Amino acid sequence: MHKSASWRITAIGLIGILASGCGATSSASHSATPANGGTAVIALAPQTSPNWFFPVRAVGYGSDVNMQLEGLMYKPLLDITPSDGINFAHSLVSSIDVSSNDTVFTLHLNPKYRWSNNTPITAQDVVFAWKIIDTTSSSAPNLPWIHAGSGVGGVPTLWKSVVALNPKTVVVTLNTPSNPVWFEHNGLAPITPVPEAVWNKYPQNFMQELAYIKSVANSPTAAPYHVVDGPYQFASMQANNDWVFVPNPHYGGHPSSLSKVIFQYETSPQAEFEGLKTGTITLGYLPSSLWSSRQELTHDVLNTAYLFGFDYLQPNLNPNAPGGLGVAFNQRYVREALEMGINQEGIIKAFYHGHGVVEDSPIPAKPPTKFYDSALSQPLYPYNPEQGKKLLEAHGWRLVNGVMTKGSTQLRFTLTYVSGSNTDADIVQLIKSTWAKEGIAVTLTPQPFDQIIAQANQTDPTKWNMVWWGGGWTYEPDFYPTGGGLFKSGAGANFGGYSSSEMNQLIAETYAPGSAAQSQSRLDAYQAWAAKDLPVLWMPWTPAFNVHAVNLHGTVKTFNPVSDLLSPNYWTLSQ
Repeated sequence: MHKSASWRITAIGLIGILASGCGATSSASHSATPANGGTAVIALAPQTSPNWFFPVRAVGYGSDVNMQLEGLMYKPLLDITPSDGINFAHSLVSSIDVSSNDTVFTLHLNPKYRWSNNTPITAQDVVFAWKIIDTTSSSAPNLPWIHAGSGVGGVPTLWKSVVALNPKTVVVTLNTPSNPVWFEHNGLAPITPVPEAVWNKYPQNFMQELAYIKSVANSPTAAPYHVVDGPYQFASMQANNDWVFVPNPHYGGHPSSLSKVIFQYETSPQAEFEGLKTGTITLGYLPSSLWSSRQELTHDVLNTAYLFGFDYLQPNLNPNAPGGLGVAFNQRYVREALEMGINQEGIIKAFYHGHGVVEDSPIPAKPPTKFYDSALSQPLYPYNPEQGKKLLEAHGWRLVNGVMTKGSTQLRFTLTYVSGSNTDADIVQLIKSTWAKEGIAVTLTPQPFDQIIAQANQTDPTKWNMVWWGGGWTYEPDFYPTGGGLFKSGAGANFGGYSSSEMNQLIAETYAPGSAAQSQSRLDAYQAWAAKDLPVLWMPWTPAFNVHAVNLHGTVKTFNPVSDLLSPNYWTLSQ
C-alpha cells in the first residue's frame, strides 16, 4: 500500500508489467535494428484499472497503475535512481542547498523542463502542489478527501513552510532538524508539481478549489490534464479496455521513439498469456500458475525481477475487531505463533518455482541495497507449527472442538485475500492448512483488490480480521525505507492499528540528522525491532516473471526496482 507507499500497496503484478531484470531467457531471435515509431502494448493485470487520478493523490499511497500513468504525464521533484540515489540531471530540481542545522532546504529548479503549453515550471507550481498535500493532510471534517500519506516524509507536522523565493527557487523549512537523505527521498522526491495557472480555478477559496480537483480527478479527458511536463500526454481511454498515451513533443528529457503506448486491460491471467503468445501484447507477465507453459512464448523474452519492498499479511489489532481477535492479535506471542505457521520456504518452492527469499523484516534481501541488514538473514520465527502450538498453550490457550480457545475468544477468523490469481488462492490454502496444525481455524474469502483496500482503510475496524493484498508493499514514494507511513502509531497506512512506543521512537530516530554510519545503525535498529515485534506477519518476497516481445528493446536496461516505474520513452521497437 508503492510505495508504495506509498507508500503504497501493490501486488507483485498489480501492475504486472515491469520490464525487468536478471536471468533473461529467449526462445526466439530477431533483428535488433531499432526503428522510430511503433506501438507498445502493456498488459494490466486483472483488477488494476486506474481509480483515483492525479493530483488528488499527489503523494501517499495508491495502486501501481495510478502512479505509472501519472509518471508518464508528470515529473516528481526528484528522480530516484536504481541504487536509490538522486539523479539531479533528470530531476525537476537541479540542486538542493541544506542549511547547517538541517532545517532549511533550498531547491533550485532545472530550467530545461517546461509545461507542454511551453510555459516554465515555476516555484509557485511547487508551492501549489504542497498546499494540496498540506491541506488535505489536516483530516479536517470539511475536506472533500483526506490525504492518505500522513507520516510519510514528515507530512504534515514536520513541514513549517514552503515558499517561492523567486520563480526558480523554493525554500522548504522544517520544524525540526532532520536527516537530509531521508527528507530528500521521502519528503521532497514524491512531490509532483502541477501548473497552478491551469489547475487553480478558485484562488480565493481553497476548499472550493479542492472540490473542483476532486470533481475532475477521475476524468483524464478534462482540460487541466492536457498540460503536462512528462514524456507522454494522455490521448484516450476506453472503459475496461485501454488507456492510450502519445509522446509529449515539448518534453525536456529523453524523447520517445515510440509513437504510442497503450495500457491494456486483461480479463484474466490466462487471457494475458494468450495475448503474449499471439503478439497482441508487447510487454506483460508470466502468471506463476502458468510457469510450465512458458516455452509456448516463442517470440518473447522472460525476465525475473525483485522490486524494493516486502510482502505481509495484515492482522487487525484494533480492540473492537470481530470476535475479540484484535485483542488476541495485539499479543506478540499470538503473532509469533501465526508467523511460525507460515511456510515461507514451502511457498517459494511450490508456487514460485524456487524464486524468492524468506522475509523477516520490512527491508528485503533482494534487490540488494545498502539498507538491508544481513544480520536478519535468519528469521526469528521460522516455520514450526508444532512450536507455535506449544507457545499458545504456554499462554493458556486450549483446543476446544479443534480450535484454540482462551476464555470467550477463539482463534477462528476470516482471511480476506485478492481474488483473480490461482497462485494466491493456492498460497492461502496452504497457510490455512499449516495454521490448522496449531489449532487456528481460518475461513478464506476472496475479494477484488479495491474492495479489500476500502474494507481495511476505513474508520470502522469491526468488519475484518486479516487481509492479504496479494503481493506486498513497495517503497515508492517513501524511497528511504523507514516505517513512518506504515508502522508508526496512527500512520496513514497503519490499517491494522499497530501501536508501539518502541517502534515510534526507533522510526523517529531514523529521521534525525547524523553521519551515514549513524543513519544506517538507526535503520538497522528499526529493522531488528520490526523483525522481533511483528507489526505484520511476514511473507516471502517473490519476483515478478516479466515478459517482453523479442523486438522490444530497452525494457531490461531501464528497469528501476526502487521507483517501479516504466520508462517507455527509452524503449525502441525493431523491425
